Amino acid sequence: MEKVLLIDDDEELTMLLTEYLVEEGFDVSAAHDGRAAIGEATSGSVDIVVLDIMMPHMNGIEVLQRIRRLSAVPVLMLTAKGDDVDRIAGLNLGADDYVPKPCSPGEIAARLRAILRRAGRYAPAPEVLRAGELVLYLASRVAEWRGKPLDLTGTEFSLLEILARNAGQLVPKQDISKRAFGRALTPFDRRIDVHISSVRQKLGAREDGQSWIQSVRGQGYQLLQNY
Repeated sequence: MEKVLLIDDDEELTMLLTEYLVEEGFDVSAAHDGRAAIGEATSGSVDIVVLDIMMPHMNGIEVLQRIRRLSAVPVLMLTAKGDDVDRIAGLNLGADDYVPKPCSPGEIAARLRAILRRAGRYAPAPEVLRAGELVLYLASRVAEWRGKPLDLTGTEFSLLEILARNAGQLVPKQDISKRAFGRALTPFDRRIDVHISSVRQKLGAREDGQSWIQSVRGQGYQLLQNY
């Protein structure tokens, strides 16, 4: 079981990401202070580090510098969206990859597996998720529907993965928001509805005219079984 160290001062995000990664088969520990986490990151007991750039006291770039002086442990950076300066600085200092925030737990898990494979390590998680005629390749985040490629955005893939893992069951919107966006659902937040509407169009209608994704008003969504 690969050991992941999360270094991020956002305690809510860290808790949600920890829950998701544990379900995906990782062993996870978390630290909310970069300076205090350097020792654990370089101890040899960690397989990979997820490091947020924006932290108080000592930012992620400084933490990465300290880590690289002592260890070659793989590091996945979390950067602010569109912040090329931090991204480039981190990669130049030896970060293995980066993900701009906000990001889905599913994308982070996929990046972690990719980095671990490149480092010659194996992350024990299913590579392919099937729900009837829907096939999701989790590592590459590629989808197929009825034998043909399904063009999805990153967010759409994350939402469809959540529904496919629970095919035939209602998934509460609060759970979807936490797993797809790493945040609790807030009042008047329509992001899930907008993205689900797009996925529905891409899947098309069932033979009976119904959508493959059913909704229960105010509660959640369900991917219907097709076998």
